[in-house]
Amino acid sequence: MDHLKKWEKFTGLLAERINLGLPGIDAQLLMAPVHRINDIRSGLLSNDSVKSSVLILLYPEGELIKTVVILRPSYSGVHSGQISLPGGKWETADFDIATTALRETYEEIGVHPSEIRLLGQISPLYIPPSNYIVFPFIGIADKKPEFIKDPIEVAEIIEIDIAELLNKDTCTSHILTFKDGTSLDVPCYKFGDTVIWGATAMILSEFTALFENNFLPE
Repeated sequence: MDHLKKWEKFTGLLAERINLGLPGIDAQLLMAPVHRINDIRSGLLSNDSVKSSVLILLYPEGELIKTVVILRPSYSGVHSGQISLPGGKWETADFDIATTALRETYEEIGVHPSEIRLLGQISPLYIPPSNYIVFPFIGIADKKPEFIKDPIEVAEIIEIDIAELLNKDTCTSHILTFKDGTSLDVPCYKFGDTVIWGATAMILSEFTALFENNFLPE
């Protein structure tokens, strides 16, 4: 199968899979820190959470299918130095929450909304430390974008091969040490020196669950 046919088959199958129904919060919680599970479940019922959205952006590169995450810079907030998906807080000027994901992706990594086709939305996720509720979207670009990182919002753009993300060996645990000296053993995805944990890992956990017993196309 040539690269274009593989990409077309992949995106078609993924769109069909999203429409069949989502794995949901149980898939997300497989990658949740244990001490947060009850807060995450109860927070989904809250009415005062801050709305935000993120984008899982998929694109072909040769025979590979990739996605992208970003390293947040160090700052005083709760998500300092973490790996995130492109995205951010809903603003009143946004037409809807999907517009938020596209706008933030453009602002943070320079991919214009006209380059992206949304395939669908996966389950919302509550983030207790920031009282955010995140609405994740899956979008595709039919060719590799030319990334331009926002120097304030993004320390690094990190590309990930989807086949590597689906490899069970990348799903592990990691001991985090915080500024106050406390440590926490958390489930994570690990690619070399890149450790993805917390909300981003939970969103990617539901995303990867879409692929069980299905594909990647050969």
